[in-house]
Amino acid sequence: MEDLPSVGIRLLDERLTGWGFPRWGSAAAAGLDLHACLDAPLTLEPGAPAALIPAGFCVLIRDPAWCGLVFPRSGRGHRDGLILGNGTGVIDADYEGPLMISAWNRSDRPARIEPGERIAQLVFTRVTRPTLTVLDTDEPAGSGRGQGGFGSSGR
Repeated sequence: MEDLPSVGIRLLDERLTGWGFPRWGSAAAAGLDLHACLDAPLTLEPGAPAALIPAGFCVLIRDPAWCGLVFPRSGRGHRDGLILGNGTGVIDADYEGPLMISAWNRSDRPARIEPGERIAQLVFTRVTRPTLTVLDTDEPAGSGRGQGGFGSSGR
């Protein structure tokens, strides 16, 4: 485990510690719970534009071999239609600003978010940056796949 980076956390909202931050939901949980640092409940109407919700801290990864990925919490997404407005958030190693959660309601009924509620999760993962080689456009595909377009392998 010595190859794990040390990641700094700069708290911006003092309520986080009272809500139990930082913590993972269980001993085997991949995602660090992210809380909605709101001053009042927020209701997201169905299909309304995504709302940016402060997570109340800055994360300082700083090691370019690592990044953070922000995902919705499964239960709220399945049960209430609360998902991320950007699908998955990517936190680059050199980003040190406030962490924000883009929340969107895909359901047909309003979704209410309470202050302090856990609404997303942050997963840390390694980054691989391969060497990219620009190929001649006339060079045939080596595997033969892709000739039929998107979804062609599922015949």
